[in-house]
Amino acid sequence: MTLDNRQLWQRLFLPFAAGYFLSYLYRTANAVIGPVLARDLGLGDNALGLLTSTYFLAFGAAQLPLGMLLDRFGPRRVESALLLIAAAGAAAFAASDTLSGLAIGRALIGLGVSACLMASFKAFSQWFPPERQASLTGWIMASGGLGALAASKPLELALGFAGWREIMLALAVITLLVATALWWFVPDKEGPKGAGLAEQLAGVRQVFGSRHFWRYAPMGFWMTGGFMAVQGLWATRWMSVIEQLDRNAIAARLTWMSGAMLAGFLFMGFFATLLVRRGVKLERVYLGAMLAAIVSLGTITLFPGRGSDWLWPVLGACFSLSNIAYSLVAQTFPPALSGRANTALNLLVFAGAFGLQWGFGALVDLLQAAGWSADSAFRTGFLTLLGGQIAAFGWLVGCGRRQK
Repeated sequence: MTLDNRQLWQRLFLPFAAGYFLSYLYRTANAVIGPVLARDLGLGDNALGLLTSTYFLAFGAAQLPLGMLLDRFGPRRVESALLLIAAAGAAAFAASDTLSGLAIGRALIGLGVSACLMASFKAFSQWFPPERQASLTGWIMASGGLGALAASKPLELALGFAGWREIMLALAVITLLVATALWWFVPDKEGPKGAGLAEQLAGVRQVFGSRHFWRYAPMGFWMTGGFMAVQGLWATRWMSVIEQLDRNAIAARLTWMSGAMLAGFLFMGFFATLLVRRGVKLERVYLGAMLAAIVSLGTITLFPGRGSDWLWPVLGACFSLSNIAYSLVAQTFPPALSGRANTALNLLVFAGAFGLQWGFGALVDLLQAAGWSADSAFRTGFLTLLGGQIAAFGWLVGCGRRQK
């Protein structure tokens, strides 16, 4: 099958972009609806952290088998089938009255949207030339940024007209529609069948045995995963507990942060290929962005309220550039292994998001039970995250110098 550029955008890019939009909306929605859930169901920080992080647990656990499924069955079949699970999870979440029921629903959502980004990458590699991959990555990430933006002030406004249960049911219906569009409109690309299971597992072992992979792995866990944990829940709690902001002010700040993240993704879409052609090393862009993220989080933690209106957006913009790590990791592996290299890094990113989001809540509850004030408990949680990020950055720079 031969498709022109317009057909590729309509039948390929737009359906996958819609899927990733939903993935990011689901991922960050609890930042806004979390306080409402806590009020309605009487959830503490530990329970709220566990509930929100089950998305990341299921999402991360799916990454390694996902790479094999994409190679064997193709992105259209895999993503459309998994989105049916996400729709079921959203419906189950809407119908639940217990923590366990909500957690199961959120885990099903995480599993169901786990292919949205990697299936896009797989489809783009099949249908578009290599020189367009960097820009396409930026554009698909921008669709995720729009999802994060929708999960901020627009979601807060929607809560003024409907309850969280009705909103989740509406999302379940929309997810079904996107799954249907993917199944019926996205074309399949004929090609050689994927490698057998034994060969694919050998490739996974090769990735995890690579020193280059482990140079970036801690950054994936602490930086990218850490930002997801903060953006998805704990930024809202920090603004509420430490800065004493109301719901409207928090939603407005989250909107600015998501908008800055979207701007970063658009920057990648417009300029990533151009920068590479002009000899700019993407690793330098990545290192600069991660250093700026550490400085921003450190300032937010040590000096609450000072410059927070612009520091949180800076953090969002820096996070968007953290995704450069995927191409930096994959480019050292042969093309047949690049997908598994990306899913391996994604596994550690979402392990970090799950562990840090749940662990943060557990630490805060533990410290408060020991007599600490909420202010001190939250500061300690953020300082712990900051310490891990500084250590990961030092490891990245140190390993780079040794390789030279």
